[in-house]
Amino acid sequence: MYCPICLHQASFPVETNCGHLFCGTCIIAYWRYGSWLGAISCPICRQTVTLLLPVFDESDQSQDVAPLHQDINDYNRRFSGQPRSIMERIMDLPTLLRHAFREMFSVGGLFWMFRIRIILCLMGAFFYLISPLDFVPEALFGILGFLDDFFVIFLLLIYISIMYREVITQRLNR
Repeated sequence: MYCPICLHQASFPVETNCGHLFCGTCIIAYWRYGSWLGAISCPICRQTVTLLLPVFDESDQSQDVAPLHQDINDYNRRFSGQPRSIMERIMDLPTLLRHAFREMFSVGGLFWMFRIRIILCLMGAFFYLISPLDFVPEALFGILGFLDDFFVIFLLLIYISIMYREVITQRLNR
């Protein structure tokens, strides 16, 4: 929980789409004093930061939280809709899925339709995996049948992270 920019314990921590944690004020200052017109590169891994995810409690009514939350929303509104390569989407999977599942089961979490879509996708993948009908039968092709099932799960996880990114973007436009 230490910020690599200021080297102190992260105050109002914010996680980037690549999974690195910074103080909210430090990463916003890094953006403001760096490339104001474009998305920043992560100071640690140099991946393009297209999404800032607050880790601090949003119900905190401190006077520092409101402008920071506004700045985070401003950054996400500007840069979360940029086109992304498949490799960048794969690199975003761990962070976005962790936040999506944390929000999915919270009281004020995501929309009910979003929850239902994820549950239906998971049920569909589960029934696909246990069904005897397969695109590539395991008994006939061995490891290729397993890779077929693994590929279906992998595509499902990418789809869930894409849906979560859309929900965050829609939330910001309200």
